[in-house]
Amino acid sequence: MFSETEHAVFLPHDRLGALLAAIRDGGWQCMAPRAEQGAIVMRPLGEGEALPRGLQAEQGPGQYRLVTDPRQRYFAWANGPQAIKPLAFAPQETLWRVARDDQGALAFQAVVPDAPKRALIGVRACDLAALALQDAHFLRKGRVDAHYAARRAQLFLVAVQCAVPATTCFCASTGDGPTPTAGYDLALAELDDGFIAVAGSAAGRTVLEVLHLAPASRAQIAAVRGQGEAAATAQTRRLPGRDLRDALMARLEHPQWDAVAARCLACGNCTAVCPTCFCHAEREVPALDGASSEHERAWDSCFGEAHGYLHGFNVRADIRTRYRQWLTHKLASWHDQFGRSGCVGCGRCIAWCPAGIDLTEEVAALTAGAAS
Repeated sequence: MFSETEHAVFLPHDRLGALLAAIRDGGWQCMAPRAEQGAIVMRPLGEGEALPRGLQAEQGPGQYRLVTDPRQRYFAWANGPQAIKPLAFAPQETLWRVARDDQGALAFQAVVPDAPKRALIGVRACDLAALALQDAHFLRKGRVDAHYAARRAQLFLVAVQCAVPATTCFCASTGDGPTPTAGYDLALAELDDGFIAVAGSAAGRTVLEVLHLAPASRAQIAAVRGQGEAAATAQTRRLPGRDLRDALMARLEHPQWDAVAARCLACGNCTAVCPTCFCHAEREVPALDGASSEHERAWDSCFGEAHGYLHGFNVRADIRTRYRQWLTHKLASWHDQFGRSGCVGCGRCIAWCPAGIDLTEEVAALTAGAAS
């Protein structure tokens, strides 16, 4: 992205509204960052509304606080708790319904999800990498999840280079940021006076062509490449390697599992904010009159007691084995399933853990002395 050979254009700050209008003209509802209850979340942006400007998010283990960006940029915040996941993989939804017909027989009916066209403004590189992993799970050949597929097909993704990483970010060590490289329709990199923009899809090119923007200069392209490199260098947290499968699986009885279990609350916050977790539970919700029922699914967590329950016993009866399941699945057995780690370095699990548990510190303790 943003190489001198790409067709990059310059979007002045005062033309940002025109970009949003062009996206709306394409039929997409703009979902944009909003400060809500002390955090940055994606919410619908009404026509004529402006994006918030001058926000940053200070983050640390168990800490998240909005502060003012002195340079008054639009995208100086690293990430919020939401990510793309809930807009494609719904937190709760009905999959199908069943009811008795006039003869008393059961009639099953598929539920078609509401899938409006949505444009997500301000997507980060780590979340694009996470979405690719969600695609690998929900859009598997022969096992496509119809509900996820319907929503996924309607997304228009406007990515933004993450020039101001949070202290919790470590996407450089996972290879997933801070500069978007793939998976977007449009990508922006913000400078003090505007954005360098490139298209990543036919739909993105159509939007840019409507605006008739001037080509970006070599100096501007060099500036955004430089700030991307600086953002990667500024990250202080990192994983000790990108393939930790063998190192972790060889340490299933390491005493560090007991140490982290003594602090972990098994609240599931880390799995809720993680952009790649896809565990869910399904249940029947019968009507009170017994004439019909809905089959629902909702996000679940491997930290929940019921998640590990099999017939007659629980395979993960304590927090130690639940945390171990989460970490070894995310960083080890995902390599067997998807050919890479399930962690994209967004740092959300660190910031939103009420106990302040730092995944990078736990992994470093578990793998100390192992070859990366």
